[in-house]
Amino acid sequence: MKKIINRPEDLVEQMMRGLVSAHDNIVHRVGTTRVVARNYEGKGKVGLISGGGSGHEPSHAGFVGKGMLSAAVCGDVFTSPTVDEVHNAIVAANKGAGVLMVIKNYTGDVVNFQMAAEQAEEEGIKVDYCITSDDIAVENSTWTTGQRGVAGTIFVHKILGALAEEGKDLKAIKAESDRLIPEIKTLGLALSPATTPASGKPGFELANDEIEFGIGIHGEPGYERVKLKTSAEMAKEFYAKINKSFGLKADDKVVVLVNGMGATPLMEQYVFFNDVMELFAKDHITVAKKMVGDYMTSIDMAGISLTVLRLKDPKWLELLNREAETIAW
Repeated sequence: MKKIINRPEDLVEQMMRGLVSAHDNIVHRVGTTRVVARNYEGKGKVGLISGGGSGHEPSHAGFVGKGMLSAAVCGDVFTSPTVDEVHNAIVAANKGAGVLMVIKNYTGDVVNFQMAAEQAEEEGIKVDYCITSDDIAVENSTWTTGQRGVAGTIFVHKILGALAEEGKDLKAIKAESDRLIPEIKTLGLALSPATTPASGKPGFELANDEIEFGIGIHGEPGYERVKLKTSAEMAKEFYAKINKSFGLKADDKVVVLVNGMGATPLMEQYVFFNDVMELFAKDHITVAKKMVGDYMTSIDMAGISLTVLRLKDPKWLELLNREAETIAW
């Protein structure tokens, strides 16, 4: 294992110190907690929090700031944050109008965030939540009941964050999440596994000439392991499954995100993006917003994911395009 770290047990602590030091104009750390919070008063506005295990950077702390998250909580690598740490994030984000939690659909995250919300409500803080479940690869897989929450979660952060920024109340933001989340679909693949610092070895095995379709962001199994394909073939596989899931038709408008899993060069991401765009153009589907880059990674996994947001409501595009000041948006 070759990594630029000191001791594996200090990794998250030192990563957090470096992150807040590098971006102290946008965020700060809440005391000695695992919470990264936005630098603002925010009085009377709904707070928006998210989080999960570390190793997915820039998610989630990279999306704390104006127009997106109020706070993010960082668990150990690939491990759900504790109930106490999620509670710390709720308290930090509360500005008097309640807090909405954006939870990725992993059992540990769901349980711990919900327990923290119960504690906060006992203290008089209004809390609600939404659960992202955009991964259409598999259901009821490792760590999950139902579909996993993956890179499409970023769209939820941005759209709900824009609503919070303009002063919408907790009930309205929660209602928008219920409309939005079913319109986001994602598929990912791995060319090579991630190596967690604590274990010092890859989380699973793939031969040099193999890829796995439908892999999760923690290395959870996908739906098919096959010989290496070209970018165009990978794009066709993903496009066909996402299109089938939506039932996309000519003149539909979508937002497309090609997301790197941590060790995939931008050169390759752009090749894949080009192949995807040709498929949308062939079917006369309008791509109204295009995004390429590392938004939700899996440490050093080589791979890629494709997320499509169907713009059932044109307002979502306007909210995505509103000004935001975060580390990674």
